[in-house]
Amino acid sequence: MKNPVLTNGAGVTTKVAMRSMVIAAMMGTSGLLGGCVTVNAPTKPIQIDLNINVTQQVVYRLDSEAKSVIQQNPGIF
Repeated sequence: MKNPVLTNGAGVTTKVAMRSMVIAAMMGTSGLLGGCVTVNAPTKPIQIDLNINVTQQVVYRLDSEAKSVIQQNPGIF
């Protein structure tokens, strides 16, 4: 069984008419969608200020046996 060919009043098939309407719609919206993006470098140099405060605490504990050995032999260190 063959598919019947549908035509509009001017003798143009419906499929061709739909394609031309879609192409015309896409061409009409291409001006809206096709934008231009520009990226410019800043006129002033980028400045980064870092205020850093570094503190260090050294905490030590000495074993009582090690402490007595050090006191008995003060010249080892």
